Amino acid sequence: MADTVLIVDDDRAVLTMLYKVIKSNGIDAHTAVSGEEALELLDHEVYDLILLDVNLHGMDGFEVVQAVRRRGLKTPIIIVSGRKEDYDTLYGLDIGADDYITKPFNPITLGAKVKALIRRSRNHLPGADTVLAAGPFQYNTSTLRFYKDGAEIPLSSKENAMMKLFLDNVNRIFSKDMLYDLIWGEAIIDENAIMVYVNRLRQKIEEDPAHPRYIQTVRGLGYRFVV
Repeated sequence: MADTVLIVDDDRAVLTMLYKVIKSNGIDAHTAVSGEEALELLDHEVYDLILLDVNLHGMDGFEVVQAVRRRGLKTPIIIVSGRKEDYDTLYGLDIGADDYITKPFNPITLGAKVKALIRRSRNHLPGADTVLAAGPFQYNTSTLRFYKDGAEIPLSSKENAMMKLFLDNVNRIFSKDMLYDLIWGEAIIDENAIMVYVNRLRQKIEEDPAHPRYIQTVRGLGYRFVV
């Protein structure tokens, strides 16, 4: 059975363009011109991914993400938006979106992101019940719960993957290319996205995020987790 993506955008020209990008990657696509129509389709169809514009008439894209997650659906969601503010990116990821791409975008990059996210979602398997520990941090690979000094710190799916990678590789330097390849499944460079995730983790685990002790920037090389 072919993968199927639900595309949600109230701009007919953009909707048509996104439809062509998805179809050109060998993926079936359904379209909706409003958040309300998208939710109605989700009541009757199962999709492998949702491609969602933020600026919709009626329900905006963020409200759609929240509604999808309230229903218990774990369908991967990529937000497509003309907004470039970090706040919007952070908010979209925080409420349950899996990725965020800003317009104008490269159709090849978008297609690769869609395929990588569908593949990761389908192939995800729970790991063995192992606790990774380093310094004050513990991560249970079975329950996907992360702790600092015994107190749980909630993480999003991508933060989870990044934190596990760091705990598995204390003191190792990861370039942005490597982080994308290992966490997103494709080496598609989006420096802003990597920085957003690193900054979010710092806000959660560092005593002073402006002067990080654990997730350190190695100038010209990338990031290193130190305990």
